[in-house]
Amino acid sequence: MTQPPSISGARYVAETLALYQVSHVFYVDAILRRSMVDMEELGIRRVVVHSEKAAAYMADGYARVSGRPGVCMAQSVGAANLAAGLQDAWLASSPVVALTGKKPPLFLHRNAYQEIDHWPMFSPVTKYNVDVVAPEQLPYLMRQAFRAATTGKPGPVHLDLIGREARELELAEGLPRPMAEPLYAGYPPFRPEPDAASVAAAVAAIGAARRPILVAGGGVRISGAAAALVALAEHRNIPVATSVNGKGSIDERHRLAVGVVGSYSAWSANKAVAEADLVIYVGSATGDQTTHNWTVPPIGTAVVQIDIDPMELGRSYPGTVGVVADARSALSRLAQELPQDPGNPAWLEKTRALVTEFQTEHRPMRDSTETPIRPERICREITDLLPENGILVSDTGYSAIWVAAMVQLTSAGQTFIRAAGSLGWGFPAALGAKCAAPDRPVICFTGDGGFWYHFAELETARRHGINTVTVVNNNNGFSQGIPDVQRQYAGRPGNPEELYRFNAISFARIAEDLGCFGVRVERAEEIGPAIRKALASGLPAVVEVMTDFSARAPNPWAP
Repeated sequence: MTQPPSISGARYVAETLALYQVSHVFYVDAILRRSMVDMEELGIRRVVVHSEKAAAYMADGYARVSGRPGVCMAQSVGAANLAAGLQDAWLASSPVVALTGKKPPLFLHRNAYQEIDHWPMFSPVTKYNVDVVAPEQLPYLMRQAFRAATTGKPGPVHLDLIGREARELELAEGLPRPMAEPLYAGYPPFRPEPDAASVAAAVAAIGAARRPILVAGGGVRISGAAAALVALAEHRNIPVATSVNGKGSIDERHRLAVGVVGSYSAWSANKAVAEADLVIYVGSATGDQTTHNWTVPPIGTAVVQIDIDPMELGRSYPGTVGVVADARSALSRLAQELPQDPGNPAWLEKTRALVTEFQTEHRPMRDSTETPIRPERICREITDLLPENGILVSDTGYSAIWVAAMVQLTSAGQTFIRAAGSLGWGFPAALGAKCAAPDRPVICFTGDGGFWYHFAELETARRHGINTVTVVNNNNGFSQGIPDVQRQYAGRPGNPEELYRFNAISFARIAEDLGCFGVRVERAEEIGPAIRKALASGLPAVVEVMTDFSARAPNPWAP
């Protein structure tokens, strides 16, 4: 059957998404309803969720795991919520395509119902933020959206489509059939090579260092550069730390691995990076969290920084030797240019001793049989049970600290993603990750404070058969802030618990009421069997672990 030479706007949107290999869209009704009909015909899953922020988080998790842009949508009144949800994708350099509806020009500046200006809300959290007010713009702007999302430093983009539900664009006729650009269906589409001068400068700096250390960031994951990172580390016998986003770039039992550095960290990594005479950042911003407020390493330390974004080079450390390139390309080039080296035996012995000391210090908590349960014990169980092809998703706050310091990723087939800052991101992001990789086990680790945000998406998971396992560290409150709350009270009378305590509730029972698998764990020895049952249940699952409210994640070490 011959295809018609021109199509409607609704069909154009649907066919474009299909050509860019989008398998799922995450949205809150009502937006692009006519396109949704065509999407079903084209095999795209339409996942209706319970909040726009959850839709953005799901698209983010999908993008990070699939290596392709994730798509989220909302009508005009939901645009503000969708923009708020894009903050995490922006901070994590995750390519998300956001589509929203927008009242037509005649409605603007006349107190239109439910309408405020979308552009200022999306501008801080997107690379590309444009209005689509005429159907003829679709062929150009939709292609550009995918191009912008995936190239250079990936990130979210936003198209504001005319019509509260984008109906005006959908009804348009006479559009050409879409011509997608397959190169931009995934990321990175390009792998820029480093120039010879910057490679020579980096080689000289590394060759002169006696105590070098590599710090792998999220750019290593984006680039698929983990193998190249380990190859260079072994070639020169250089210890490796990671940022939280870079966790999993190296087997954490490897003789060169020292742990996660920064504010959410293992003190072994902080001490190693602080004592290094050269820090080689690979795909890692030198922000406050990775450097623990620029104390690890101290300002003045020699730095080599590899990044695809030239704006990042030397942003916080003066005198940085900058290498603008794709992480994998740059690491491979350095391994070719640098001669093999056995490394500095004293430096290697020192970093290994730091790791051993850190592990010995925390082993009693990881092996604890205390009741209420220690969170470190949950981390040990996740380490032992995460399958070799498993995906681990972590929320922010204490969840990220516990995972960063206490969970060991041990297989190149494992994937780790975490919230870049938004509490509540973990669970919906895990659902997006599972949509991207339906044949891989997905475990989400979150606290009760994070799970409260979006636990309604259990219904979404059950409706669509998105079978993740969510391990909830439940202590009925926001425990991360307790030390500071107590400092602020400083013995004054009052009710400090009002600032961080929740009512006791059973998330496991809620999960069961929604047709999911739920189990409550109150003894340490029950954690492993519960996670195994959850993985085998064939349902969205919640493993609710009742933990010690007084447990504190390890404080970061600083010089």
